[in-house]
Amino acid sequence: MYTRRSFVWGLLTTIPLLAQNASPTVQITGAVKQALTLSAGDLAKMSRATVRLSNGTETVYEGVWLHEVLKKAGVPQGDALRGKALAGYVLAEAQDGYQVVFSLAELDPSFIDNEILLADTTNGKPLSTEQGGFRLVVPKDKVGARWVRMLTKLEVVQLRK
Repeated sequence: MYTRRSFVWGLLTTIPLLAQNASPTVQITGAVKQALTLSAGDLAKMSRATVRLSNGTETVYEGVWLHEVLKKAGVPQGDALRGKALAGYVLAEAQDGYQVVFSLAELDPSFIDNEILLADTTNGKPLSTEQGGFRLVVPKDKVGARWVRMLTKLEVVQLRK
């Protein structure tokens, strides 16, 4: 017999499965001209970049430079990154709640030689389940604490003083 209770139970057990099968996305929100929700397909259409790392074995990450994603969202860069705009930062957040901060200046190649990759593949394959759909690759950081795996959100915050 089909009851309301069995219908609700069916929904409750199906929704998590649908969420697991949903294509991962990363949101770019906050103090941006254009909020974005990007999938791996969206990143594939952008100019691609590669970071090769060797720590005994070579690992090749591929994706899009983070400053290019921020430019697409309308975040100030280059000559526009002056004055109050320099008091901005990006809060990167992972699916599990892990968060790290980058100043806007350290994400702009006209300020500093430290390009950060928004990666969606490693060694030519999509990132593993443990890494999530997206991760930040920060090759010049001496400690890997800001290599956010399972990245879901980049929130641009503008401080006012």
